[in-house]
Amino acid sequence: MSKLHFTTKHANAASVQHNWYVVDGTNQTVGRMCARIAAVLRGKNKAYYTPHVDCGDFIVVINADKVKFTGNKIEDKTYINFSGYPGGKREETAKSLLNRRPEVVIERAVKGMLPKNRLGRSMYKKLFVYAGAQHPHFAQQPKELKF
Repeated sequence: MSKLHFTTKHANAASVQHNWYVVDGTNQTVGRMCARIAAVLRGKNKAYYTPHVDCGDFIVVINADKVKFTGNKIEDKTYINFSGYPGGKREETAKSLLNRRPEVVIERAVKGMLPKNRLGRSMYKKLFVYAGAQHPHFAQQPKELKF
């Protein structure tokens, strides 16, 4: 075979190594942090990234209640839920959602940045968000991920 012809190596489920990372959300901007988390969940940080294979790593986010928004987003940004029934539209500001359920702010931001198919849903399942500084994933020995 000619040495001038190279083939592209594609990852598959057997060859992918999934690592565990911890992200501290203290004083992190929500959008910037979630964009980087979504890239790691997809596996874009790896040399053998393959779009049709789940190459991403597991992410544990701690201190989700200490994230911040820039500008007036804390007051102006609204999260909308619609049940599908008449009168079933519920709106909530970012400030009240951050006080009530701070994990949801990060989960919704990351989920919106992932692919909208079954591969994206499997990537989303590798995200674990906790409001406090404690998490139950010590057995996986996660490394700290700095931005």
